[in-house]
Amino acid sequence: MIRFRRLALAALIPAAALSLGLPEVLAQTPSPAPAASASPSPAPSASPTPAASASPAPVATASPAPSPAASASPAPTTSPSPAASASPSPTAPPPAAAATPAPVQTADPFGLETTLEAKKVVMVKGTANWDSAFDTLIDAFKALNTLLDKQGIKPSGNAMIVYTSTDDTGFTFLAEIPVEQDPKNLAKDMSIGKSPEGKVLKFVHRGSYDNMDNTYEAITNHLDDKRLEAKDTFIEEYLTDPLKTTEDKLVINVFVPLK
Repeated sequence: MIRFRRLALAALIPAAALSLGLPEVLAQTPSPAPAASASPSPAPSASPTPAASASPAPVATASPAPSPAASASPAPTTSPSPAASASPSPTAPPPAAAATPAPVQTADPFGLETTLEAKKVVMVKGTANWDSAFDTLIDAFKALNTLLDKQGIKPSGNAMIVYTSTDDTGFTFLAEIPVEQDPKNLAKDMSIGKSPEGKVLKFVHRGSYDNMDNTYEAITNHLDDKRLEAKDTFIEEYLTDPLKTTEDKLVINVFVPLK
């Protein structure tokens, strides 16, 4: 807002200077006019007769001298008008200021009720320790992508992790990638199946995988506040490709099925 005011003042300064200079020029223009009106005075002096008294009557023709003065009077009235017209310029910033909230990103869903639809997926089972959890998940995604790339099959959706069980040391999981056709020559622990379906609560995590503890803590607090009981399964949908995205730029949907 300060920047807009400075721009407005900068625009007013030259306008004010022009308005102040304009009356001075107009005031000088009439001054030659009276000098021209004085020229008729030699004409009466040329007449020797007393009728020169009548010459004062033509002096009345000098009345045009006031008329230039009268014509000068509108000049001051016109000079304020630019200043008045310039005054609305400070009101221009409000539209720009009102536009600033537009880019603001809306808050991510937190606890939004939604329904998942089952999709055909190629999946691989795995186990992981919490200390190397993300690296293990990345290896699982790499194995699935390698299989699909060799057979020319493109994923039909975002990669997912389904947590089937957890404890203090680690967890078991299913890494899943949606597909429209069945891949062949599946490796050990790989299979074709369906992704989870049904009503869930949707939460969004942004940032590294290591910081997901904070997200899950917030989810737990939300469930406690709402007195909701979740199933033992949690689903993570990776909106950003975990194989190509830096870890601190991850965007992950967390789906919590309820009992």
